[in-house]
Amino acid sequence: MNFVCQQCKQPLHLDASLVDLSPSAYDLVASSLPPSPSASHARQASGAEKLAQLPAPSSAKSAWRNSVQGSPSSTASSPTQRKQPQRAPMHPNESFVLLQDSIIRNIPSQLPPPAQAKKPSFSKGRASAAVQPAAPPEEPAHPNPSPLSHHLRSSLRLFNLLSSRTDLDHPLCAECTHILLGTLTRQLEETKKERDGYIAFEKEVKKEKEREGSGVNRLEAEAKIERLKEEERLAIEQLKAAEREHQHLDEELKSLEREEKALEEEEAEFWRQHNAHLLKSAEQASQLAALRAAYAADSATLDKLERTNVYNDAFCIGHDGVFGTINGLRLGRVPGVPVEWAEINAAWGQTLLLLYTIARKLDFTFENYRLVPMGSFSRIEKTTGDKATYELYGSGDLHFGRLLHNRRFDFAMVAFLDCLKQLMDYVKSQDPQVDFPHQIVKDKIGEASVKQQFSQEEAWTRALRHVLLALKILLKWTTNGSNG
Repeated sequence: MNFVCQQCKQPLHLDASLVDLSPSAYDLVASSLPPSPSASHARQASGAEKLAQLPAPSSAKSAWRNSVQGSPSSTASSPTQRKQPQRAPMHPNESFVLLQDSIIRNIPSQLPPPAQAKKPSFSKGRASAAVQPAAPPEEPAHPNPSPLSHHLRSSLRLFNLLSSRTDLDHPLCAECTHILLGTLTRQLEETKKERDGYIAFEKEVKKEKEREGSGVNRLEAEAKIERLKEEERLAIEQLKAAEREHQHLDEELKSLEREEKALEEEEAEFWRQHNAHLLKSAEQASQLAALRAAYAADSATLDKLERTNVYNDAFCIGHDGVFGTINGLRLGRVPGVPVEWAEINAAWGQTLLLLYTIARKLDFTFENYRLVPMGSFSRIEKTTGDKATYELYGSGDLHFGRLLHNRRFDFAMVAFLDCLKQLMDYVKSQDPQVDFPHQIVKDKIGEASVKQQFSQEEAWTRALRHVLLALKILLKWTTNGSNG
């Protein structure tokens, strides 16, 4: 015989503890089972009937009905109305397997009818008279029964007993057993909730009885009602005040939000201006740094230019043997060293230009004379008397006209010496520490005359060298920063 689950119809493999069940174990299982569902069903009544039979006031009964109707599991928790899963119709070949004589000997001729081993379906309200044996049917005694038949009969009796005492047919597989346990657990929780409802109902009934016994009169109830109405009115007024305050706070919050938005815009504008100011400040700092660098470079250039004496470069006074030179041009003549008159005249033009430049830099005006520097053909004009003009250049020709010209050349050199003496006296008046090594007296400077007609060439050349020395001293004093 093969056993199948009475719910999912899957083949079962019985546990080893059910193969050989002792009578004591069988009795222990039978005693632990609940009574037959049909017997208990007769004693059960619906909740509405019980509520109608209770001697409780109508207010307590209405409270119970409201609690029961408000609970979603109250109707489902009633044992009389719980719907159980239906089983498919049984087939004879699903519960019993006929074994051949070659396998088991002395098979009992009469087996328990299938109706005793199975129930038609799982239902709370099924008729239990046909399938609820109070005790397993007596098996006919068979001489020498086989061990396998004995085990099958024991298991079959146990399953019939379980099926008759419970709401489900047995045997069950492990999965269906777990499902059954979950269902029973939920039923237990619902029963606990129902019990709590009965307890609350009982407490309400007791309180109602206590209130009826305390003799609360109508005046007290009306006073309580008036007090509750007053409390309700106060609560409504407080609610309205709270709503007004809430509305006021909402308006204040909106105002604050507008102010916050304005402040945010103002802050954003401030940061934009700040960033623009930083950019402008950085640009100005860069420009200032560039200007400072340019100023430093220009200052360095100015210092260099201030230290540079352009007059020394423009009028380089030196000597070449016995000759005094200006810008490399020899001034004078000596025997044995022929110096062209063109060079001498050019040297005199540079010398007159130097005297004119020094006087203009010192803002000095000569008396009786005006210098006209014109290179090799420079001249000196007399501003008083006959206002004659003297040419400051000479020639080596010996004809009569040239002799007259050389005489005018001597007058020009004497006039030059007079102008030089005026400038020397002016510088001494400005700075007594200035010392000139050669004094000028009329046409002589340092005991040497500047006239060419009545002097030897060596003396004339020496006088011209003294003139260049005096001019060099004047140029040095003039180009000094504190004087020029």
